[in-house]
Amino acid sequence: MAAPCTATTRRLVQYVVVRSDLVHTLSWPLGAVITQACHAATAAIHLNYNDPDTQEYLSELDSMHKVVLEAPDQESLSKLSETLSEKGVAHKLWVEQPENIPTCLALKPYPKEMVHPLLRKFKLFK
Repeated sequence: MAAPCTATTRRLVQYVVVRSDLVHTLSWPLGAVITQACHAATAAIHLNYNDPDTQEYLSELDSMHKVVLEAPDQESLSKLSETLSEKGVAHKLWVEQPENIPTCLALKPYPKEMVHPLLRKFKLFK
């Protein structure tokens, strides 16, 4: 059981945003879509490995927090990536190769309150 979050501890969260149309419209197998999210999350961690928040997140392996949200389509995912880049939010847009299809993105771990407002319009992936 994870230790309760106190006023002095920060809740670091890694957000992953996945295109829901891959499953619901384009009929991708669920396993293939989960794989895309895993690729993006791993890449975001790798690209930001030396970041202090990433190091803190990785130091607490048994209490990591990830939130998987859904973007309805490629356009909304690409627009989110642009917005995050404009705001200086570190993330990795995963583009499946060789098809060159943006499938999902993952942020580096952040304190929830820092990035949640930018992601408010995205709902939990279903």
